[in-house]
Amino acid sequence: MKNTALFPLILALVTGCATTADNNDTQAESGAETAVVRHDYPTRERVEYVLECIAKHGGLNFVNQYACGCKIDKIAEQLTFEEFEAARTFSQMQKTPGEAGAAFRDPKHAKDLKASLKEVEAAAEKACFVK
Repeated sequence: MKNTALFPLILALVTGCATTADNNDTQAESGAETAVVRHDYPTRERVEYVLECIAKHGGLNFVNQYACGCKIDKIAEQLTFEEFEAARTFSQMQKTPGEAGAAFRDPKHAKDLKASLKEVEAAAEKACFVK
């Protein structure tokens, strides 16, 4: 009998706690969204970027791993994934020789995206101490 009398009280406490936690999470999320906009990049793309960065900056160690992870996070704060992906594609494909590469080298949109990515990457390297 004692257990059945406590059940409504326990249920009320648990439900109240869950509701309070949900409200706090919602408020924290909305506050975080206004402070910093984070774009959702696929995990695979983040990992590939970090691995390329680590290889470029001297190999795998904790400092490079942390700095390169930080760098992609900073880039994600500034560029949507679509902008990032397009800028990387234009940057990589501009090396295609002849007329085939002209579509990636010559358009103003391609130049603007590449410049934007270069600027954001430079700021991210500074902020994350990538060496």
